[in-house]
Amino acid sequence: MAILMPKKVKHRKWRKGRSKGIESRSTELAFGSYGLKSMGTKWITARQIEASRRAIIRYLKKGGKLWIRIFPDKPVTKKGTEVPMGGGKGSVDHYVFPIRPGRIIFELEGIPEEKAREAFRKASDKLPIKTKFIKR
Repeated sequence: MAILMPKKVKHRKWRKGRSKGIESRSTELAFGSYGLKSMGTKWITARQIEASRRAIIRYLKKGGKLWIRIFPDKPVTKKGTEVPMGGGKGSVDHYVFPIRPGRIIFELEGIPEEKAREAFRKASDKLPIKTKFIKR
């Protein structure tokens, strides 16, 4: 699967912004029976989401359905190495999802609880935040 990024954006470059407070949207399980909930505030990159997804898929082999409840649509810019100060904002380097506490990241369905716990533990190791296993 290709790396997660938006097809089209209204503004090519965004400001950093401040991630404050707790999540109000997407805090309850909507699709599966088990979920992985965020307990911290961080920017999660498209690569980290993909690495977590692959860890879950690899552990489950066949069976079970996985939903990814976050999508990286915030562009992060970066200037080239050894570029002097000034000269404007750098070009878009990668995309992130600014996560806040309480957000559901992944959901799973169709597997026993123990397997879901282990799959999410492996996925959680790939993420830069503390997470919590939740069930319906």
